[in-house]
Amino acid sequence: MQRVKRIGTLAYQSFFMYEHKSDPLVPVHVFYRRVFRNLMIASVIILICLAIGVLGYHYTAHIPWLDALHNASMILSGMGPVVEITTVSGKWFSSIYALFSGVVFITNVGIILAPAIHRLFHRLNLEDED
Repeated sequence: MQRVKRIGTLAYQSFFMYEHKSDPLVPVHVFYRRVFRNLMIASVIILICLAIGVLGYHYTAHIPWLDALHNASMILSGMGPVVEITTVSGKWFSSIYALFSGVVFITNVGIILAPAIHRLFHRLNLEDED
């Protein structure tokens, strides 16, 4: 049974959504484009969060720029803090940024793995229908 494409939402679906389970598996080049797009989205999210961390550590904990970058990078990657925070505002920021970074890390893993997991489940669903 073939599924009829909706013309009005085709452009929207092709960028933001994946194919329906009744649609055929997309070609490999479309899959690679999705992987690249999701890697770019995750990279932008990481860079924005890194900038938030660098600015926050520099202005709330009065840490030099390079140390603030180092500390924000280590927190964002889940490795833990490097610089000792001595100011109260820096400690508040560090606590909030650590929780925020954990959520961002898990979200980015989901964004990066989404195309591969979707393709796997779609392929398994197509095999079940045969």
